[in-house]
Amino acid sequence: MSTQREQTRQLSVGALRIGGGAPVSVQTMTKTDTRDVDATVAQIRRVMALGCDLVRLAVPDAEAAGALALIRRQVETPLVADIHFDYRLALAAVNAGVDGLRINPGNIGGVERIRAVVAAVRPRRLPIRIGVNSGSLEADILARHGAATPEALVESALRHVALLEGEDYREIKISVKASDVPRTLAAYRLLAQRTNYPLHLGVTEAGTFLAGTVRSSIALGALLLEGIGDTIRVSLTDTPEQEVRVGLELLRALGLRAPGPSVTSCPTCGRTRVDVAAIARAIEDALERHYREHPAVPRPHVAVMGCVVNGPGEARGADIAIAGGDGRFVLFHAGRQVGVVPEADAVEAVMQLVREFGAGK
Repeated sequence: MSTQREQTRQLSVGALRIGGGAPVSVQTMTKTDTRDVDATVAQIRRVMALGCDLVRLAVPDAEAAGALALIRRQVETPLVADIHFDYRLALAAVNAGVDGLRINPGNIGGVERIRAVVAAVRPRRLPIRIGVNSGSLEADILARHGAATPEALVESALRHVALLEGEDYREIKISVKASDVPRTLAAYRLLAQRTNYPLHLGVTEAGTFLAGTVRSSIALGALLLEGIGDTIRVSLTDTPEQEVRVGLELLRALGLRAPGPSVTSCPTCGRTRVDVAAIARAIEDALERHYREHPAVPRPHVAVMGCVVNGPGEARGADIAIAGGDGRFVLFHAGRQVGVVPEADAVEAVMQLVREFGAGK
C-alpha cells in the first residue's frame, strides 16, 4: 500500500486514538431521535457489537443535549456530539461528558463564541472535527469559486482551522465531503497536501445501500490506498449497522483491519425453501460479536447454502456448513453431516459448532 502522506498528528476521542499511525477507525451516526434515550442507547450497543469504534449523535436542541448525559452513563463508546449554529449546545454536550465535537466554527457566531467552546473543551483536550460539506459552504467562498469545487471545500476547511488555531487549539480533525467521487478524491488529496491534521473520510449523502456502498468504497478505498485518511464513515440512506458493516469490510479488503467472519453463502434460486439471506446475515452478526468478545480464537470458514445441489460440496470445503431443505438445514462439520436443525435453530447450531471449533473440539 502506498503511504504518500506524512504521518498525521494524533489525537484521542475517549480511549480511541486517531491519526499518528493509529489504526484507521470506523464510525457511524445514530439515526434515532437523540432525545429518545432508550432507543439511542440500543442503537449504539448494536453498532458497537459489530465493531464500530466511534459514534456521533445529532444535537439539534437543548433537550437532545440534556439526553447526552443519560446516554453517556449507559455506554462506554467514544461519543461525538454533532453541533450546528448554537454554541450553547456545544457547551452543554461537553458538560454531558461527550468525547468530542463535530462543529463548524464559522456557523456558531463570532470569536467570543468560538472562544467559549475552546475554553470548554481545552481541559480535557476534546477533539473538534471541522466538517465541511459541499452543500453548506459559505456564500463568499461559493461566489469566489462559482461552485462547491474541491478548492472551495479546502478553503472553507482551512478557514475554520485558522479560527481554532487563533485560539491556540490544535486538537482538530477535518473532513471535506462531496456527494460524488471525483470531487471527494480531489478535495481530500488537496487537503492532505496542505495540512497534517488527521482526516475523517466520507462521501456526503452517498445514497441508498447499493449506490452509497459503491461510491464510498471507490472514494475511500482510493484515498486509503494513497495513505490518506485516519477515520471513516460510510454515509448511507440505511441503518447505522449497515454503515458499519460496509466500513469494516472496506478496511478488511485493504488489509487495514483484521479479517472478520468468513461466510460463504449462495445467491439462492427457485429451489430455495429457507431464508438464506436472513440466516447468513444473522450468522455474520453473531460471528462479529463472538470475535469481538474473543479476538484470539480460531475463525472457521462457514458456508450457508440454500439447497442440496451445491450444499454438500461446499460443506466439504468449509469448516462448518448448513444446507437448506424445506424449513430446515442439514448441518455439516469438517465435511461430515452431523445433524438436521429447524430453520429457527440454524444460527445457534452454527454458533455452537463455532464455539467448539474455537475450543479445539
